[in-house]
Amino acid sequence: MTVDALTDVAGLRVGHATRTGEGWLTGTTVVLAPEGGAVAAVDVRGGGPGTKETDALDPRNLVQRAEAIVLTGGSAYGLDAASGVMAWLEEQRRGVRVGPDPAHVVPVVPAACVFDLGRGGDFRARPDAATGRAAVEAAAASEPGAPVPEGCVGAGTGAVAGAVKGGVGSASTVLDSGITVAALVVANAAGAVLDPETGALYGELFQGRVQYPEKRVHEAARRRLAETAARNGMPPLNTTLAVVATDAGLSKAQAQKLAGTAHDGIARAVRPVHLLNDGDTVFALATGARPLGEHPLALNEILAAGADLVTRAIVRAVRAAGPVDGPGGVWPSYEELYGAR
Repeated sequence: MTVDALTDVAGLRVGHATRTGEGWLTGTTVVLAPEGGAVAAVDVRGGGPGTKETDALDPRNLVQRAEAIVLTGGSAYGLDAASGVMAWLEEQRRGVRVGPDPAHVVPVVPAACVFDLGRGGDFRARPDAATGRAAVEAAAASEPGAPVPEGCVGAGTGAVAGAVKGGVGSASTVLDSGITVAALVVANAAGAVLDPETGALYGELFQGRVQYPEKRVHEAARRRLAETAARNGMPPLNTTLAVVATDAGLSKAQAQKLAGTAHDGIARAVRPVHLLNDGDTVFALATGARPLGEHPLALNEILAAGADLVTRAIVRAVRAAGPVDGPGGVWPSYEELYGAR
């Protein structure tokens, strides 16, 4: 049975650490690979990324596998969450062996951050090593194939998608070949996720399954969004993060191609993207449980699915997010403005 989430790729687990209240509105999400790691790659398109250990994922470099991927709030400060994940993995003796003792390992833990500083009211309330450890422990404690909590959790706790509340979303599919492809996103963008003329989500327009809001509902939503934007003052800063995964056997170069084409899924759901103050980053993971096939174009079906799933995961993130009205700002949820459809 599948749960339409990243955890449908067997062996992957997801854990969130969420901090709210008393100035906090942030968190960390960890994607934990099977023991021994997964083939990993990354594609960074934003002009202002906050990342850690992404150079290790270059296909030209030594490391082939990553034990975990960290997505975190807190802008560059929040990258400290990866230290807590590394410490936990070291205790499990998981990582690149660098000495004669099995405990001599260096865990490879790539990380990327979103900007959510001050959205809970306290600029200094941001994830640290303890937050990262809590997230990886939650991932390790989860059951295989468990549903992934969505909305205002983990790295999506303080996320904002245009003028509405953002968050975490996930989606998956099984191809005719039997290969599973899945995605998890943190939707946190200055670009719009909804069409200003109709109120429809761009991602749903692409999917061809949109039900347009009534005109009176959309007009009321536009007034509300204008009011909250005036109250918040500064527009939100950017960064949409994603992890696209598959159980196919991919090389690092093929995984990097998957990460690159998955950015198309962001561009279908958020407008604009990949600007100078964006940090848009997509990671790819391949567990290698199923052979890809020998045909030179066998990868194409996975590439197309990855982009489609990122779009669908962004829609789910926005629809799952709840509203925020606090000392750091006001962000209505899409469901609050337009209702569930």
